[in-house]
This record gives sequence, C-alpha cells and structure tokens, in this order.
Amino acid sequence: MCGHAGGTIDQMVESAIAKGLDEVGIADHMPLLYFEDPELAMAPAELPLYVERVLELKDRYSDRIVVRLGIEADYHAATQEERARLLGQYPWDYVIGSVHILHDWVFDDPRRLEGYEGLDIDQFFIDYLGEVRDMMATGLYNTVGHADLAKKFNVRASIDLEPYYREVLEQVKAAGACYEVNTAGLRWPADEMYPEPAFVKLAASMGVPVTLGSDAHTPDDVARDFDKALALIRDAGYREMAAFDGGQMRLVPLD
Repeated sequence: MCGHAGGTIDQMVESAIAKGLDEVGIADHMPLLYFEDPELAMAPAELPLYVERVLELKDRYSDRIVVRLGIEADYHAATQEERARLLGQYPWDYVIGSVHILHDWVFDDPRRLEGYEGLDIDQFFIDYLGEVRDMMATGLYNTVGHADLAKKFNVRASIDLEPYYREVLEQVKAAGACYEVNTAGLRWPADEMYPEPAFVKLAASMGVPVTLGSDAHTPDDVARDFDKALALIRDAGYREMAAFDGGQMRLVPLD
C-alpha cells in the first residue's frame, strides 16, 4: 500500500511460506504526516484498512505461518505527537523506526538526488545518526530500521562514525529495543547491507539485540539475501536474534 511496491500482502506471505520461514512480519510504511506522497507511503485514511488486512491474514494463514503485524513509522520531531496517537490505536507486534527526512529533505528518494549537490557529507551522517538516536529516545519504536540509510546512494563519510554509532546503540539498548540487519542495501548503489559490518560488530560487543529484515517491496524480495545477513551477524558474535509478539521482544536461537 506504500505506492512504491509490487504484489499483494497475500503474495508476500505465500513467498515467505515457499522460502521456509516460520514467521513473517508485514511492515508497510505508515502515513508520513509531514506531507502526503502516494509514491512514498499510504494515506492516513488507509491505515485502518492496512491493519484489517494483516490481521485477517494472521487468522487465514495461522496453520501455515505466523504473521506479525508491523509498521514502519518515520521519525520527524514536528509530527511526533500525531504519530504517537496513531501508533497507540492498533495492536502492533512491532514498530520499525526509520529516518528518511532531514531538514524537510527526503534524502533517500531517488527523485530528490539534487539535495546531495554541494552537501557536507560528514555533517549529513552526523545529523542523520543524531536523528536516529533521538528517535529511539522517544520509546515509540522497538526496532531501528536500516540504521545507516544515509549511505544508500553510496555517499560515504570520511570521518570515524563509531562514536555516533555508539550513541545510537546506547539509546537502543536503553529503550529495550533492537536494530535490524536489512538486506535491501545490497539492491541499491551502496551495495552493502544496512548497517555496515562495523556497526554490527560494535552492537554485538555492546549486547544490543539484532533482527533480520529484507525490506521486501516485492514478493521475490522476501527473505532475500538472508544467508548473507545470517553470516554477518554470526561473524559478529550473535547467537540469538530478536523476534516480536504483541510488542514484546523475545530472543530466539540462530541454530
């Protein structure tokens, strides 16, 4: 329903079954609130229909796969009050928090690449990671989505980002939340999973839980490159990953 995806929710679930998943989380883009763009997210009026559809799938597929009701909710300080109100109305299993906008610029939209012209890339990364940190301090989200999305178009910071990663991860841990290893970065110019291996290794050393996301916008992309994601988190030292039920996180063994 986000406007930039293909296939139906049913097809997403069928793809998860075909690929042998025990659980699948559906997390479409919540209405953006800072503006409406039918190519980026559903309209506010569509949110109840989205929830209804996913809950119906939970029941219909209950004997074949566990379906979790999720949502990807942006962080945007000026519209957080309304976002919190909407999130509080539905029985989410999990809420992914993501930062897509800085200074009224949707920086990961391929239609808005002119924003990178003359940009101070190091400051861009610092500002982005600061927003991710502030997002997790709200307590509204239990998963950080694509934690280093700022690299999507293969722009890279020249400075050491570890201190900023550490600030983000300290806030994630304090919130009792997790972050995802998101394989969609392999399908964009960055050609690297979100977040980068250095972030994953630091998170593992700090005891911050991890989960997996394929950020699938088509049925074919469900669980895509999970073999690589699992290899990355195992190499970092993880032996468990996070899963969700009714907003509560649990850790499940990788083996």
